[in-house]
Amino acid sequence: MKLPEMKNAEKYKGLYVVDFGDHSGVGFTAEEVAELLESEKFKDIKVYKIYRAYPDGKMELKGVPNSIFELEAGMFFYESDESTARGDYKKLVNSAVSTAPPTKAKVHLAKYDNGKFVTAIIYPAEQNDEVSKWLLDIDYKTQGLVEGGIDAVKHYYSDEPEVLERHQLFSSSQIESLTGEQLLAATKMARVR
Repeated sequence: MKLPEMKNAEKYKGLYVVDFGDHSGVGFTAEEVAELLESEKFKDIKVYKIYRAYPDGKMELKGVPNSIFELEAGMFFYESDESTARGDYKKLVNSAVSTAPPTKAKVHLAKYDNGKFVTAIIYPAEQNDEVSKWLLDIDYKTQGLVEGGIDAVKHYYSDEPEVLERHQLFSSSQIESLTGEQLLAATKMARVR
């Protein structure tokens, strides 16, 4: 895969490189990659995340399985009493208001039949590292058991706990994703942004 010469490569950290086979494009957002993968024409593209970028234009890339863009990941913070669980939920929502998360996410306060409570944050799986870092940065801590990942989300949905409260979190990203014809035109560009 041949990449274009990059200036200001640091601004591309966290974005994606897409290998279309005959050419590649640098600077796609996760939402743009997901939209491309939904189309028949681009279902077999290869995707790489830009993990590090340097002033000299070099970038460190990590391959990302295409299937990850179809999945959700999450973190689940369990408590045995409702009062503590509500405190966990409010702390997470309030923290997100003052320091926006790196991606859109949903937060639930839910109750299981056995009297166990959970504060759940569910987000696009490709953003797992960024959300984990964000939770560390906002110093989000709870008392009880914690689990996370893609399988944890599947179990949560299959268990169908009663959702007591819900809140939608919005991304801190300043990059507006391209869609439709604009995104299609961007697939022909070496640098999307």
